[in-house]
Amino acid sequence: MNKKWIGYAIAILLIGTMIVVMVKSNLDKPEVIDTASTKAMSKSTVGLEQGDTPPDFELETLAGDKVRLSELKGKKVILNFWATWCPPCKAEMPHMENYYKNLKPEDNVELISVNLTTAENRGVKAVEEFVDAYELTFPILLDTEELGMTDYKVFSIPTTYILSTDGTIDNQIVGPMDEEMMKQLVKDVE
Repeated sequence: MNKKWIGYAIAILLIGTMIVVMVKSNLDKPEVIDTASTKAMSKSTVGLEQGDTPPDFELETLAGDKVRLSELKGKKVILNFWATWCPPCKAEMPHMENYYKNLKPEDNVELISVNLTTAENRGVKAVEEFVDAYELTFPILLDTEELGMTDYKVFSIPTTYILSTDGTIDNQIVGPMDEEMMKQLVKDVE
């Protein structure tokens, strides 16, 4: 009789453990949003899309200058979000530097690189060391307010928005770009 009760106890423990594991795994899954219901939701909850006007911002550069996105209207803008610890961002930066060095005034293009500073372990110091190591000369803006993650819905880096001269989003690229890709994306923008 004792063996029978021990068997029942083991079975109950196993079933209980399986239930706990199943409940926990369901809690860990991200919520799936029905795309039909997102039409009724505010666009700010589903991210930025082609044709949208991106949220305006004013951020300070590593050099201490202020840059306001809306003041760049009339130019094509490459708006790149990145972090120093991100391997694809590291791979992309030499391409961005080469692209930037070859820009001419008649290209009418601005390269704006926004570091997700709140995601940096060592803050601005890490950004300064990265810029020095990669010999970057283009403006590096410091996102100390989590603008990238909140207003721009950047959850994977690098993420780049290509803006048209009218200030709207022409394209969004998630992942690293090379110099040729940047040239083609900007060429296709009005």
